[in-house]
Amino acid sequence: MNTLGYVLLSIISIRPYTGYELVQIMAAASWKANHSQIYPLLSKLEQQEMLSFEYVEQIGKPNKKIYSITEKGEEALKDWIVSESPDPIIRDEFMMKIYAMKLIDTNTAKSLIEKRLAIFEEKVTSREATLQAIEKNHQETLKDITSKQFGRYIFFKRKHQMEKEEISWCKWVLSLIDDYSKTKD
Repeated sequence: MNTLGYVLLSIISIRPYTGYELVQIMAAASWKANHSQIYPLLSKLEQQEMLSFEYVEQIGKPNKKIYSITEKGEEALKDWIVSESPDPIIRDEFMMKIYAMKLIDTNTAKSLIEKRLAIFEEKVTSREATLQAIEKNHQETLKDITSKQFGRYIFFKRKHQMEKEEISWCKWVLSLIDDYSKTKD
């Protein structure tokens, strides 16, 4: 099974989800996967008896399947969790663009960083709302590392810290650009 399969099992281990909800969760977690990848994999996991589903008929909307993890899926997930993880692969096209920033003028460079800053400020605001909701609704279970919410909480907390660090970095780069601009005036 590929990593995406384990990621789906991991998310579904918290509670049952539809394929559509899984796509939304993965996007919020910054894991790129689209419908054409997720739905065939859900079907494969169901065939391998790692997932089961409840078929829900709806009026005025397409019918849906709500997936739940099975005991076999939990066992596979446990084995994956304790297995050795490779070094993370981080591909950030933006960072490679700014590596060659010397090729663009100062105003364009500043604009690129400001856009990046705005994106991450929005992410931080959204993530703070998510964290506050988790903290409010699951305050007691967040102290229990075996609770279903604990892993979700520390995952989002880590993403939040990384996004805040990106904001700090953008502000630092903007200050360097401003300092450079002052010496050129």
